[in-house]
Amino acid sequence: QVHVVESGGGLVQAGGSLRLSCAASGGTFSTYDMGWFRQAPGKERKVVATISRSGVDTYYADSVKGRFSISRDGGKSTVYLQMISLKPEDTAVYYCAAKPLGSSLWYFWGQGTQVTVSS
Repeated sequence: QVHVVESGGGLVQAGGSLRLSCAASGGTFSTYDMGWFRQAPGKERKVVATISRSGVDTYYADSVKGRFSISRDGGKSTVYLQMISLKPEDTAVYYCAAKPLGSSLWYFWGQGTQVTVSS
């Protein structure tokens, strides 16, 4: 079982950038697909970006393509979400999640980190 902890959220002006980090522990990092999700007030949690176990395959929601970049560092058991050109509509709680090998479900979730983009 893996434990994930997010960090790096904060308040930023529109057009600014942030880098979120998600540190994983308690499991074999290389056996988990990793993903970032976000939930704005009153809205459903939605996927932002995912990265495969190998780091080769990535997915981005249309709303963040070209602005966000997901990456992972196996040596540090950490996944990152680099966010640039932030918009007020990016304001949300951002969650990191891990999907075990062979599973179709995102089993392990962090507590989330708040990102607020002011206009």
